[in-house]
Amino acid sequence: MKNFILSLTLILTGQLFAQRDSVFIKTPIYSCVYSEVLQQPKRIWYTVQCPSGSYPRKGMDFYTNDSVKTSDAKDYEANVWDKGHCAPAADFNCTRETLWQTFSYLNCILQHEKLNRGAWRLLEAYERQLALKGKVTVQIDVIYTKNSAKLPTGATIPTAFRKTINFDNKKEMYYFVNEAPKSNDFKLYLVK
Repeated sequence: MKNFILSLTLILTGQLFAQRDSVFIKTPIYSCVYSEVLQQPKRIWYTVQCPSGSYPRKGMDFYTNDSVKTSDAKDYEANVWDKGHCAPAADFNCTRETLWQTFSYLNCILQHEKLNRGAWRLLEAYERQLALKGKVTVQIDVIYTKNSAKLPTGATIPTAFRKTINFDNKKEMYYFVNEAPKSNDFKLYLVK
């Protein structure tokens, strides 16, 4: 009987801690499909809300979620990977609350620092310019392959990103390999 109880306990414990490959998350400012297996988002979509907001991000840093196993600060230490916002902080800096929501690790990707601070950042600024004239919706597909590297801390490094921007009955799609870009001109990464 003791062996049966021990076996049942081990089975149930394993089920409680099984990592989910796709968890749908809906927040007031973005939605995403998050992978606990990868400890990274697979897809995020949002509508730019504050194209000219100016609420300061001073003192804000990324935070984990109690109900979803995410990456954490250790995944980003002493390497070239930035804590890249999927839904950009600057697109939601109209209030402290909306800005704070962008700092969840559910909205964070391991992104090469030169991509995050270069062409990707400039593309985010372009989204806000478009949003000054009308509604802008964005979808980011985070791409993984069988060769995507996994950090010793547990998170998987995305291979690439596909960002689709919808505005004024138009659609633009950009594709970035997750490495230092050859140019910061984001228009060079337009694929459709």
